[in-house]
Amino acid sequence: MVAPVLLPPCSLQASPRPPSPMGKGPRLRLCSHLSPTLPPWNRTPIPRLGIAPYNWNTECLRGDGEAPGWATAFPQALGLAAAFSPELIYRVANATATEVRAKHNSFAAAGRYTDHTGLSCFSPVLNIMRHPLWGRNQETYGEDPFLSGELARSFVQGLQGQHPRYVKASAGCKHFSVHGGPENIPVSRLSFDAKVLERDWRMTFLPQFQACVQAGSYSFMCSYNRINGVPACANKKLLTDILRGEWGFDGYVVSDEGAVELIMLGHHYTQSFLETAVASVNAGCNLELSYGMRNNVFMRIPQALAMGNITLQMLRDRVRPLFYTRMRLGEFAPPAMNPYSSLDLSVVQSPEHRNLSLEAANKSFVLLKNVRGTLPLRAQDLSSQHFAVVGPFADNPRVLFGDYAPVPEPQYIYTPRRGLEMLGANVSFAAGCSEPWCKWYSRAELVRVVGAADVVLVCLGTGVDVETEAKDRSDLSLPGHQLELLQDAVQAAAGRPVILLLFNAGPLDVSWAQAHDGVGAILACFFPAQATGLAIARVLLGEAGASPAGRLPATWPAGMHQVPPMENYTMEGRTYRYYGQEAPLYPFGYGLSYTTFRYRDLVLSPPVLPVCANLSVSVVLENTGLRDSEEVVQLYLRWEQSSVPVPRWQLVAFRRVAVLAGREVKLFFQVLAEQRAVWAQDWRLEPGTFTLFAGGQQPGQKTRAPSEVLSARFSVTGTARPLRTC
Repeated sequence: MVAPVLLPPCSLQASPRPPSPMGKGPRLRLCSHLSPTLPPWNRTPIPRLGIAPYNWNTECLRGDGEAPGWATAFPQALGLAAAFSPELIYRVANATATEVRAKHNSFAAAGRYTDHTGLSCFSPVLNIMRHPLWGRNQETYGEDPFLSGELARSFVQGLQGQHPRYVKASAGCKHFSVHGGPENIPVSRLSFDAKVLERDWRMTFLPQFQACVQAGSYSFMCSYNRINGVPACANKKLLTDILRGEWGFDGYVVSDEGAVELIMLGHHYTQSFLETAVASVNAGCNLELSYGMRNNVFMRIPQALAMGNITLQMLRDRVRPLFYTRMRLGEFAPPAMNPYSSLDLSVVQSPEHRNLSLEAANKSFVLLKNVRGTLPLRAQDLSSQHFAVVGPFADNPRVLFGDYAPVPEPQYIYTPRRGLEMLGANVSFAAGCSEPWCKWYSRAELVRVVGAADVVLVCLGTGVDVETEAKDRSDLSLPGHQLELLQDAVQAAAGRPVILLLFNAGPLDVSWAQAHDGVGAILACFFPAQATGLAIARVLLGEAGASPAGRLPATWPAGMHQVPPMENYTMEGRTYRYYGQEAPLYPFGYGLSYTTFRYRDLVLSPPVLPVCANLSVSVVLENTGLRDSEEVVQLYLRWEQSSVPVPRWQLVAFRRVAVLAGREVKLFFQVLAEQRAVWAQDWRLEPGTFTLFAGGQQPGQKTRAPSEVLSARFSVTGTARPLRTC
């Protein structure tokens, strides 16, 4: 076995990444790839006030990303979303905050205030996965605003903790707003103008951010793009009228890296850095994350103040939430008062956190295909069977993490190959091609290994080589020779079981594998990070707690003919809520199980309700199979008539629930009145007839799980009225 190799953690004197106006590179970064130094005013101490230095730039997407030293690496965000479990997101965020806080305590004690040593997190990412080729899909919670909003609440609350006075680590929701590609195809994100209808903005791109405010996030990050001609970081409608005026946000807004500078340099919206400073500060931006420029835009604030373009009161209003955040983080309190001050490095990569990483990976996997009982494998057959683990993701630790990844100690990293070997299986390995682009392919090596195996695992996908920040994909195809590799493996297996493991974020065209009898099972793994191999081994065997129950957080198109242009921001034809008439390859919410479920007794109460009332729902779920498992129960709402365009249906509730074989559970939900609201110059509730669907998937899908979807209608009486009046 070849031991997995990652570079060691960063040293004290790690060099910053050199500045570049073209954006950032791949994000599994170590010493030479740290973000550039922030302007000195962002962390300069004020000795006469007893204020120490502070660094605002920390990444906490699913672990302490890019910070000096090791950290537990949890699955990438899109995989966590596939678990459909707010409770899991909460625990992952809380474990992340524990390690961030512990390492910060150590850094501060040593007088270290370099990048990624602070407590103010640029996480979570709440952009909608509106396009399958966007390079940053992996960082999101998928394509549904309700799912994203519910997971955002849990992440923010988990990261910040429940102490009444002190915050463990502060959350920052990004990228605000109407931001979901392009990165670089067909144009650059650094100058892109997202032209969006007000209705789409309100019903798709903003709801999850409002949930973030309601959860108590301390900061927002404004995005690179313009919104209908106005750069997000100079957009008063966005940063003041909506965020602060409508939603009541009282935290701070930080720019994306270089976004304030790009107001002038990329968008040509202003003519000077002075004008840019005035525009962004007056619009509602509190903090500039500069791209390595010490003489940056916000250095013009004193001049703007002297000229009367920014008032002293405005400046105080912009500074106040920055220091309030630091107060709530406990910076100015005696350490004995703050329980988080006692956290030390012993909690980093603790057994509890490593076990949580494994559990999260198990819960994130989505079973897309399983014919003839290919899975689960039988544990008693392991010692007598020979396994072939092939493909560029079979034994390459680097490609299993995704963007903004923490770096764990190599001993805790399990590739698919290493995971099977830990079970004592007889394993042979052939990469076929060494990197995800798969430009050079060794067919002979692959055929030799597969031909001698009883079970074949083919590990394909993308990784940050193919899709990442600043790098979109051009199509849905498996990269390079990967499809040829899969076809050769199926032919060489000659009828023996072939299991396809996929490591990707954006959807892939695996229609050949879905249709071909030679591929017995397909498992979507996303980017599971350090516990990849252990989690795969457990799921393949169907061990207790590892029966697949993840569901797709985004639609997988059936081909490029179903993919609209990246730069077109209308929601028509995008996501399950507005998809076209032709069926996708795999729908949002889809996933198979090792057991079977039956739904019955859907009850809506009351069946007729006033316009401002909530709806109570109950349904019975029965595990009719032979295995204990979990099911993701999904409720969708359909407007039967509406005065304005609405989604064809909308997810309004979900719950991941464990059900023992042969047992049943009765579940209760509440659908709030606000979930029926439509945007018509304001949020409005309307009377009429509605249909509620309950099941383990969307209604009416071509590719579907074997369980049924129940439906029932209810009526809303009264007259239309603004939601705010209820």
